Amino acid sequence: MSTLKPLLCCSLLLLACLAVAFGNSNAEEGSATPAAPDAEKKGLTLIQALVCENVVDGIPQEPAIVFSISRGRVSFYTFFDPVPQKTFVTHHWYYRDEPSARIRLQLRPPRWATFSTIQLRETDKGPWRVEVTDAAGVALKELRFSITD
Repeated sequence: MSTLKPLLCCSLLLLACLAVAFGNSNAEEGSATPAAPDAEKKGLTLIQALVCENVVDGIPQEPAIVFSISRGRVSFYTFFDPVPQKTFVTHHWYYRDEPSARIRLQLRPPRWATFSTIQLRETDKGPWRVEVTDAAGVALKELRFSITD
């Protein structure tokens, strides 16, 4: 009887360990776990975002964080690679943290660059920010800049 008790305890311990092991593996299958690096590469990926004076032939010109009002406009350039399927992004422009413009832009596979431009008025001097969001409204990047004399 004395050898049966330790054997019974070891058996129960082994069953408990197995239950925990199998329980965790089943729980992990249904839980939200980080995607494998290969899976992440297959999603929409923002490679570059910048505020610039203009975009010419798809190339951003004069990126900066301070722009003169005399330029008359400012552009927000975004480049995505990869773009797994046709989708949309939105450029949200804010002046002094108040919405100023919202521009929806289409992206197409396999990679895509796009930009939006705002025209500046004399009353637009001050702090600005621009944000790009994906089709689900998830913020991908935010940049701050200023308009001066």
